[in-house]
Amino acid sequence: MHIFVTGASGWIGSATVGRLVEAGHHVVGLARSEDAAATVAACGAEPVRGSLDDLDILRTQAARSDGVIHLAFRHDIAFTGDFQGAADTDRQAIDTFGDTLEGSGRPLVVASGTLGLAPGRVGTERDRPDPSSHPRIANAYAAIALADRGVRATVVRFAPTVHGDGDHGFIATLVDIARQSRLSAYLGNGANRWPAVHRLDAADLVCRAVEHAPARSILHATDEEGIPIRDIADAIGRQLGVAVASLPAADAAQHFGFLSGFIGVDAPASSTLTRELLGWRPSQPGLLADLDAGLYTPASAA
Repeated sequence: MHIFVTGASGWIGSATVGRLVEAGHHVVGLARSEDAAATVAACGAEPVRGSLDDLDILRTQAARSDGVIHLAFRHDIAFTGDFQGAADTDRQAIDTFGDTLEGSGRPLVVASGTLGLAPGRVGTERDRPDPSSHPRIANAYAAIALADRGVRATVVRFAPTVHGDGDHGFIATLVDIARQSRLSAYLGNGANRWPAVHRLDAADLVCRAVEHAPARSILHATDEEGIPIRDIADAIGRQLGVAVASLPAADAAQHFGFLSGFIGVDAPASSTLTRELLGWRPSQPGLLADLDAGLYTPASAA
């Protein structure tokens, strides 16, 4: 297949491109900079310069492809306060891909997340949260609705923690906070759970989705259903040699910064239906194993 990938140089995207190339696909990856283009090329794909705002490029590359994987999101503006702007750009890209692929039966795989899916219980692929609760949920529904227009549209909900060597996401941020404050903290009793998946297992699922997933599939990229935050804090504390302790909710913002809105959420999520549908079998180490192996706390930085 000739596959166009947005976010091709990113954390999940670069692993996905590598997996697709290994499977024999020709991959074209969107790259916003020369450095991003070099990363895409190093993964064995053909880079094309542009951004999610370049709708003509999105149309052209989608029209030339046998399928599209849309992993890019404007995290650069989302994390600086303009989340709605980032979501609007995401929706514009989804709509553009839908218009281009309409009636073709070709696949469109769109990224979403499991965080907030079913607070306090294990979320499943059958859960359909209120689209008004979050812009990215609304965007995922818009993608799935493209199946009514002849697009083999699927959504992959990623765990909030996609871990592995080189991760700069939530877990790396928690490690940095613990290193700087000399405290690996959690809220309350720390029993709230986060699902997790290794980056390479997530990439394998995306590859299976573009190759085989039926239209309207909602898939969960979650290997570990839910790891208590206290266990994550303990592992970080062991590796850094710092204290591990509970903090009151009132201190969350000061200690955790932008993560304060997530750190106390109980958000386990199952991938049972995804595994049954696509034969996905995660095989990489779990999150705590990666932490205990020192991937997030190299000796030179501890």
